[in-house]
Amino acid sequence: MALNKDKNLKLYYSISEVAQMFGVNESLLRYWEKEFSFISPKKTGGKVRQYKKEDIDNIKLVYHLVKEKGLTLAGAKQRLKQNKETASNNAEVVERLKNIKEELLSIRKELDYMT
Repeated sequence: MALNKDKNLKLYYSISEVAQMFGVNESLLRYWEKEFSFISPKKTGGKVRQYKKEDIDNIKLVYHLVKEKGLTLAGAKQRLKQNKETASNNAEVVERLKNIKEELLSIRKELDYMT
């Protein structure tokens, strides 16, 4: 999942932008929206979805549970029902660790290039 570094700069994101952030189809986002009530993007008159940072964070949590941890939708719902805060914190830790890994690999690549 490659989230944009400038995602905090915009107030709203289109469904295509959010789908691209997570490398998923727009239809999957619409499906998750039906399955998880806490994913609720604003809809304009033409039913165009506008995702806020909070929506993206909620999608990130579902993505982590379903795509990275391999839980079924029912399993993800149960985990969130038991303790959404713990699941959210775990997803944040995993995201931070991935960023650290990318940074370390980048440093290693630079060091290999220098020698």
